[in-house]
Amino acid sequence: MSDAHTDSFVAHRNLLFTVAYEMLGSAADAEDALQETWLQWIKVEFPAVRDPRAFLVRITTRQALNRLRTVRRRREAYVGSWLPEPLLTTPDVAEDVELAESVSMALMLVLETLSPTERAVFVLREAFDVGYDEIAEAVDKTPAAVRQIAHRARKHVDARRPREAVTAAETRAALDSFRRALETGDLRGLLDVLAPDVVLIADGGGFKQAMPRPVVSADRVARFMRGGYGRDAHRLTVGPTTINGSPALVISLGGELDGVLTAHLDGGRIAALYYVRNPQKLSRVESPTPLSR
Repeated sequence: MSDAHTDSFVAHRNLLFTVAYEMLGSAADAEDALQETWLQWIKVEFPAVRDPRAFLVRITTRQALNRLRTVRRRREAYVGSWLPEPLLTTPDVAEDVELAESVSMALMLVLETLSPTERAVFVLREAFDVGYDEIAEAVDKTPAAVRQIAHRARKHVDARRPREAVTAAETRAALDSFRRALETGDLRGLLDVLAPDVVLIADGGGFKQAMPRPVVSADRVARFMRGGYGRDAHRLTVGPTTINGSPALVISLGGELDGVLTAHLDGGRIAALYYVRNPQKLSRVESPTPLSR
């Protein structure tokens, strides 16, 4: 191992973490993939590497692919609904619209419906603009096969991803209205900001109370959120934050973190809510995680 190995890895670490996170949906698993990447990287003869960035992305992709197959089996036994691990992000992530969309809860959930190889190809091509030849080396396919996989994955994602472009300001305004109604127990206020067919996905992981299946309709979601805290409502505080590059809410009870809530808007109203309460997934919402493309 040389100083050049260390310098290159450190220089590209945020990019490598972002690649692994978008493929795995878990910061903990992404960190494990990066550890394996480092162990592979230090064995490489550095002078023979023409493009360290491309080489490191290739190793990270392979490690994430290996881990993704294991992770999927683990998620089949997960208690209740599964959501990606939320990350507190820095302002520059929100300013990069394409990066913010690529790590949004809504898109990350769509990526869960792809096969491991489709997900790797889609992430590398769409989020990081990696060439087909480079992707082919990373996923051990021919460039022609990668083009077909990319087309299939893009068609699959486009059919399921949110269609309407929503600004951060619009999302923030809707969440502010939602926050005020939740803190005051205003059922009417909650109903006014929710779309009639809104969907709430709550992830407690068996550690915190959460509905085992998505909750659908404004009335049911409003009553779930309003009634979920019951006698603890007076201890409830809700504040603004930025999760995965988008405006979000952090919910606390008696000063202790209880969960984070992100949203997707449609027609100016909240069409989807993603509520992570699993304490094992909340370690990255109090200090920012740097991401990059």
